[in-house]
Amino acid sequence: MPSSDAPNTEPRGESGPYGFRPVTAGDLALLRGWLQAPHFAEWWGQPDGVCEFEAAIACPATEPMIVELDGRPIAYLQCYDPHLEDGHPYRDQPRGTLGFDLSIGPAGLVGRGHGSAMLRQAVETRFASGMRRAVIDPNPGNSRAIAAYRKAGFRTLERRSTTYGEVLLMAQDAPKQDGINE
Repeated sequence: MPSSDAPNTEPRGESGPYGFRPVTAGDLALLRGWLQAPHFAEWWGQPDGVCEFEAAIACPATEPMIVELDGRPIAYLQCYDPHLEDGHPYRDQPRGTLGFDLSIGPAGLVGRGHGSAMLRQAVETRFASGMRRAVIDPNPGNSRAIAAYRKAGFRTLERRSTTYGEVLLMAQDAPKQDGINE
């Protein structure tokens, strides 16, 4: 659960086909299985990467979620505030920025528009709750993810070398509304 200083990063009352729920220890076996799938492991890591999910559950700056479609888990999405983590490479982004990471679990759902649609839904929900900017940082070689993020409304800011490796930092700003975000 985020600390009292953290923005509410859990989508509530979202409109769209996807449901978002917090990851629990009971989901670790599901995530371990997804990590064994080549399309997931290529960009996320190996099965021992479950430690990263356990760390995300415990981290007050991160909100790890399972994305569901028709009550069935189909993806892992995490949202984080880079300003709540000392030394985070995206602390240079404006206050009100939240970062996202997304991976689809079942291989049969890759390349069918789910990634861009679920990310768009999560980002729009957070914009409605006051988030000012969303960032995402795919590996520059992950052309499928980059295309999905562009389809979801993200634009490229720059290529960076970070503690996570080489990334293509992409962003989407909240829509301007009657003097807000100016």
